[in-house]
Amino acid sequence: MPLHSSEALVLRTYRLGESDLIVVMLTRDRGKKRGVAKGGARSRKRFGGALEPLTHVRMAYQEREQRELVRLQDADVLGSPLTAGGEACTYASYFAELLDEWAPDNDPQERLYRLGVAVLEAMRVGVGAERLARYFEYWLLRLQGVYPSTHACPQCGASLQGGAVLEPRSHWFLCRQCASHGQGVSVPAAALQFLAEAAHVAPAALGGVNVSSEALGQLAAAHRLLLVWHLDREPRAARVLREINP
Repeated sequence: MPLHSSEALVLRTYRLGESDLIVVMLTRDRGKKRGVAKGGARSRKRFGGALEPLTHVRMAYQEREQRELVRLQDADVLGSPLTAGGEACTYASYFAELLDEWAPDNDPQERLYRLGVAVLEAMRVGVGAERLARYFEYWLLRLQGVYPSTHACPQCGASLQGGAVLEPRSHWFLCRQCASHGQGVSVPAAALQFLAEAAHVAPAALGGVNVSSEALGQLAAAHRLLLVWHLDREPRAARVLREINP
């Protein structure tokens, strides 16, 4: 069996029998892989904290033809959300769950991989979790080609600079004149300005972007609607976050 070594982001783990773990990881060069960590459920000595969600690792694994599961040999931690403290682990689980939902198996997705690594590094240098969450959701949906235009109303062509409404049926951002009265999620101009800046800065620089918690909260509601529409459900970690920050 050839031995491969690759940088990867751990997305999630689940038990296989009494002592082993299945590890889902997004590798930098070979896409999403599933592997068996022998003894990973019974003892953490071999892998340490390398199997926590969104941990950046260099993973060595063996792969056989016609086998879905690779065999994990060892992992060196390159970056961990455990060093960020606070609610970082819960947010890390949220980011990892969304990456798992969108990354296809065995298909290199370097842009998704780089997004995850960049957000992890921003967490480790203290960028606010709410800012990072909105940035991550925006870029994830944008990379999939499903984030609606924030520049002009698709119905009348008017600029959305003054704010918009996310229409729940079409999932477009409409100007306030075209939006159905009493329906949709209002997105203020400050939230759209945040997205405009997020399109051009690295996540580690988000601390310097001026945006209110109210604007981020309204943007969170809009992103929740978009994510549920595209996934047909609300991510489990998103529900946990809403319970923590109602």
